[in-house]
Amino acid sequence: MTKVALINHGCAKNLVDAELMLGILAEKGYEITLDEDDAEVVVVNTCSFIHDAEKESVDTILELVNKNKKVVITGCLPQKHKEELKEAIPEVVAMLGTTDFTQIAEIVDNLIKTDFQYISDVSEFPTYCYPETVERQQITVGSSSYIKIADGCNYNCGYCIIPKLRGKCHSRKIEDVVQEANKLANKGVTEIVLIAQDTTSYGVDLYGKPALAQLLEELNKIENISWIRIMYAYPTNVSDELLEKIATLDKVVKYIDLPLQHSNLDVLKSMCRPAFDYRELIKHIRDKVPNIAIRTAFIVGYPGETEEQFEDLYDFVKDVKFDKMGVFEYSREKGTISYSMKNQVPAKVKKARYKKLMELQQKISNEINQKYIGKSLSCIIEGYTDDGFVFARSEHDAPEIDGMVYIKTDKQVVPGDIELVKITSASEYDLYGEV
Repeated sequence: MTKVALINHGCAKNLVDAELMLGILAEKGYEITLDEDDAEVVVVNTCSFIHDAEKESVDTILELVNKNKKVVITGCLPQKHKEELKEAIPEVVAMLGTTDFTQIAEIVDNLIKTDFQYISDVSEFPTYCYPETVERQQITVGSSSYIKIADGCNYNCGYCIIPKLRGKCHSRKIEDVVQEANKLANKGVTEIVLIAQDTTSYGVDLYGKPALAQLLEELNKIENISWIRIMYAYPTNVSDELLEKIATLDKVVKYIDLPLQHSNLDVLKSMCRPAFDYRELIKHIRDKVPNIAIRTAFIVGYPGETEEQFEDLYDFVKDVKFDKMGVFEYSREKGTISYSMKNQVPAKVKKARYKKLMELQQKISNEINQKYIGKSLSCIIEGYTDDGFVFARSEHDAPEIDGMVYIKTDKQVVPGDIELVKITSASEYDLYGEV
């Protein structure tokens, strides 16, 4: 039987697609390996969100081509650059778009035929449909797992190519998401992380109104799940109903990921983002959900961003004091509104603004972390370090992007368990404690 390997690039949403492809291949009897050297066919699930992500994906493809592997490219890169990609790397044997990945087994079937010819299946107008009957083959096995509740986006932000690559928002039914969460719980997963391009638009296409609050209620009933986390919320969709569920449901962690992108109203309008005073929104969230941790993300160097507008953002971050924050230098992407805008900001200026904002956040994060010293936090156990420490995460830390809690203990702890940890010291991004 032909061995198939898969290499995944990009976000957690891409990871779920990759795991679904592995599930489809496994169902068809293919032997799956994560060692590309041991495989005849290698699937590269690509990211095309920004230029650096594209370069990383292309570098992987070229490396595999040079090893004479049969390379199948899936995901965002072929969706965005189908013709150019085939012309640039003619050795590639097949391509699938962002919403065509369910055809992966059929593609591999054809690849192993002696009369094989190049295959391309990239939908011009992508429409995402989650293959509910497929059993995901998880690449990363641990205490946490992502659940994709929807895909695609109904917005058209000036810097973002995602709606063109993924199509409109398509939600999964509540009962299907709950069924998957139950399966994960039975496998030993303790925390589920809800993801989509915009989780707060979940359900609008199915139920005529946002249904994330209702979904949280149903997920909260699952016995073996301890934590439920929300990522990728949209500022105008953070309703009082949703905040009430975060505040009152015992398994929903007091955490929300709310990428705001900027604070200056003129820059927000230029970005085609909701333009209002976000200070009021953040205050409202904190009033409704005491002790909530808010993660956000900002873009610096958007076309036309003046020094004054950047300082507006800097002062906003200084005043609001986000618990977690990511900063991105604006990346000029073909097919976006901002690509042809005048007054592109020089790379040197973007880099300086990024550095200045991140240095500010580092100080804020350190101040916040110092306040935890002497307090006890519920933490999810993740594993063990080589030097005898247990590493974990608090409910205020999302997997892979936020900080860690390093624990000294003589107690026997098991990955996935929730333990009460007394915090004894802190650094800019991590906490240290004992059980």
